[in-house]
Amino acid sequence: MQECHPFHFLLPAQHGPLHRFALKLTGNEHRAEDLVQETFLKAWSNREKFIPGSQLRAWLFTILRNTFYSQLRKYRREVEDADGKLAALLFEEAAQEHALELNEVISALAMLPEIHRRPLVLMGAYGFSQQEAASACGCAVGTIKSRVNRGRSNLIQALGREQETRGMDTATDQDLRRIAISGGPDF
Repeated sequence: MQECHPFHFLLPAQHGPLHRFALKLTGNEHRAEDLVQETFLKAWSNREKFIPGSQLRAWLFTILRNTFYSQLRKYRREVEDADGKLAALLFEEAAQEHALELNEVISALAMLPEIHRRPLVLMGAYGFSQQEAASACGCAVGTIKSRVNRGRSNLIQALGREQETRGMDTATDQDLRRIAISGGPDF
């Protein structure tokens, strides 16, 4: 027959005083009971460290108090987010897709003829006005408008993106600005 450890008889006798102390600390009946159970589990798992003849109640109260403070520190760092709004703020889109799209745009730009590529990059990526782009390219403003329009159309076609006319300029300009920011090819 297996011999019983003295804790089998000593721990149940300490339940009442521990529960009252836990209730005083937590102010909640259910949390107090959980704290007492956690204390008993920790005491049982460390029963070989207990020195017979020493104050069991003081040892258990110390375990309970330290467990309470550990839980309190843990709960202070936690934030209630029942609807998931705070977790949604931590979301970040995968950067790999943007890098791949940027490489596609750079490749498509490189395939454009110089007369369409240069005004497109000057206005779309570097933010030149039509007048500034016209003087940089040495042509009239109307010519720049035409070249930028053709360049955008060719770029969209090369990328395989069939978009509405209204959204076409915005998407292309955003791609070009990403190229300028990333230090893309010099045109």
